[in-house]
Amino acid sequence: MKIAVTGPESSGKSTLSLVLSERLKSPLVPEFARVYVHNLNGEYNANDIDLIAKGQLNAIREAGNDFISDTDFVVLNIWLDFSLGTQSCYIDQLINEHHFDLHVLCSPDIPWEDDPLREHPNPADRERLFELYEERLNQFGKSYIVVSGSVEQRAVQVLRHLETHFK
Repeated sequence: MKIAVTGPESSGKSTLSLVLSERLKSPLVPEFARVYVHNLNGEYNANDIDLIAKGQLNAIREAGNDFISDTDFVVLNIWLDFSLGTQSCYIDQLINEHHFDLHVLCSPDIPWEDDPLREHPNPADRERLFELYEERLNQFGKSYIVVSGSVEQRAVQVLRHLETHFK
């Protein structure tokens, strides 16, 4: 099963991805952007986002048919739109071509954790970003669930959904 964990910055994606990887005994595909942008000292442009997409795609391809991905291409689509005011046909193509069995959309209902690579700590921005995720997941016809609460509550929500819909 291919599961992508998605959502606004500091919404618990990485933590939930790790927990799901352990519980489902599935490989974890880390977020390629974290290392890439860190190596740029946080300075990036739209061309870098396409390169990040290529790096993430390679990691996903290497993982095979059963994995938990600590991001998806919708993240890159929204990042370009919200932070840089642009779009990428390449990333839109990846969203359409590479279907996960399930997207897990993390609600920004947990406290913000500062990180040098995060850009939008304002609660209003986090809520707007969450709305954009729902809009884009619907726009691209993705199968998704919204999870909220503690990490444990989120993990239980995902596992119950999988039991019910993916026996």
